[in-house]
Amino acid sequence: MKKQSFGGIFMNGLIAENPTLRLLLGMCPTLAISTAALRGLSMGMATTAVLFFSNLVISSIRKIVPDEIRIPAFVVVIATFVTIVDLLIKAFSPLLSNSLGIYIPLIVVNCIIFARAEMYAFKNPVIPSMIDGLSMGLGFTLAITLLSSIREIIGSGTLFDMRFMPEGYQPMGLIVRPTGGFFMLGILLLAVNAVTRRIEKRRTARAEENV
Repeated sequence: MKKQSFGGIFMNGLIAENPTLRLLLGMCPTLAISTAALRGLSMGMATTAVLFFSNLVISSIRKIVPDEIRIPAFVVVIATFVTIVDLLIKAFSPLLSNSLGIYIPLIVVNCIIFARAEMYAFKNPVIPSMIDGLSMGLGFTLAITLLSSIREIIGSGTLFDMRFMPEGYQPMGLIVRPTGGFFMLGILLLAVNAVTRRIEKRRTARAEENV
């Protein structure tokens, strides 16, 4: 397997293998939380913190944890950091904690975190694993915040709870409902795939010209 540079690992999670926009992981919190930009950003940052520290610990203990019990070990490590994040949010921002509700504890079963623990952190050294966790978390944060911002602007006329659209704008309430979440996510995925395909075509064309 080709060894990636730290920069390559970081960009991988942000763009090439963005967990939400490219791998379609973590759809439950993405659709449920993305009704407002602040909620999306907060969920993204909480998930990033759990990913970063979980990858760090799992990579550190990978040589002493038997393969047969790796999944229970992942659960214990991830649940520990989710609990820490949940308690910190409750202590410093009770309103935000109430807004995010059950979705913070549910980070424990987020498939993004388990996927990175299984596919990367348990097989790689600490520093690359930390970078991988950070990049995947930021990639998720970027995607969910973008979707949340679009839905809040169209569905409520605000952005981060501040008025964004003109006074006469009539919000499309459907967009901040579950149906609107699926609709807007589909449009966002279509746009991202179209841009990605165009970039890949240009790279291929340049490579053929250089041959």
